[in-house]
Amino acid sequence: MPFPDDIAELATRVNNWGRWGDDDQLGTLNLIDDAARLRGVGAATDGRAFSLAVPWSDQGPQMGFIEGRVNPQISTMHTFASWGEPDDFRFHDEALTMGTQACTHWDGLAHATYRGVMYNGTSDAAMDAGAVRCGIEQIDTLVSRGVLLDVARALGVDRLEAGHALTASDLDAAVELADVELMAGDVLLLRTGHMQFFHEGDRMTYATSAAGPSLQSVEWFHASDCAAVATDSLIFEVFPCERPELMLPVHFLHLVEMGLTQGQNFDLEALAADCDADGRYSFLLSASPEPVVGGYGAPVNPVAVK
Repeated sequence: MPFPDDIAELATRVNNWGRWGDDDQLGTLNLIDDAARLRGVGAATDGRAFSLAVPWSDQGPQMGFIEGRVNPQISTMHTFASWGEPDDFRFHDEALTMGTQACTHWDGLAHATYRGVMYNGTSDAAMDAGAVRCGIEQIDTLVSRGVLLDVARALGVDRLEAGHALTASDLDAAVELADVELMAGDVLLLRTGHMQFFHEGDRMTYATSAAGPSLQSVEWFHASDCAAVATDSLIFEVFPCERPELMLPVHFLHLVEMGLTQGQNFDLEALAADCDADGRYSFLLSASPEPVVGGYGAPVNPVAVK
C-alpha cells in the first residue's frame, strides 16, 4: 500500500537518488573515502580485536518465520585420502546450506523495493534470479572508522525493552557517551542489548521483537552522513513498529530512499564492555561482505580493532 502522506514526505526529505550519479549502486557507502579509512586506521592504537559475528550453526538466530532464511546446515561432503595409505594424508570438505541473511550480515540495497523500484529509481523487474543492479557484490570493500553507539548504556540500562523506538535524543545521548565527533563515512554500530536474548538461549524473543531504529530516527541517520549502520538484533528496526499499520518502514526508508546499507545480528556485547572499560568507542572496522554476485545480502564476520 502507499505510504501515508507524512511518511511519503519523510521519504522525500531523506531521498539520496542521484546524489552520487544516476548509475550509482553503492548509496551512502560512497562516503567511505581514503580519509575515512585512514581515520579508522588511526583509531586502532593497541591492536585488540573483536569479532562481531554470531557463530554459524543450526542453532543460529532464525526461527523459521522467513521462508528460505535457514540457519546454517553443515554436512561433510568428502572424506578422502589423496596420497598414501589411509593412515597417511586425509582431507575433509563440507557443504553449507544457509540463507545469506541468516546470521550476521549486511542487507544489500536490492534487498527492499517499494512500488516497483529500489534505490536510485532502479526497476525491480527481472529480480527473481538475483539482483541485476545493486547486488551485494558491488560492495567489494567495507573498511572505515566504526563507532559504537551504546544506546542502552547511555540510557542507563543494560538492555532496552523490546519495542523501544530509538529517537534522535537517544542517539544523541549515545554519541555524548562515546565522546566522538561523527564524520561522514563512519559506520555506526547500535547496541540495544537485544543480543543478550540470543546469548541466554531465548531465540524466540530475539527473533520476534527488537528495540531499534524507528521513524523518529530516520532523519538523524540521514543528517549524520554515516556510510552504514548495524544493530544487535535480527530485525534491525524497532518491532513491533511504532505505527501498527506499517510493516518495516525503516527498511524502505533506509535502503530504498537513502541507499543506506544496514546490518543485522551484530554481536556487540564484548566490544561494548571493552569500550565502557577504556572509554574509547571508535575503532577500525573491517566488515566486507562475501561477494555473492547478484546477492540481496551476504554474511560477514565484522572485526573491530581498537
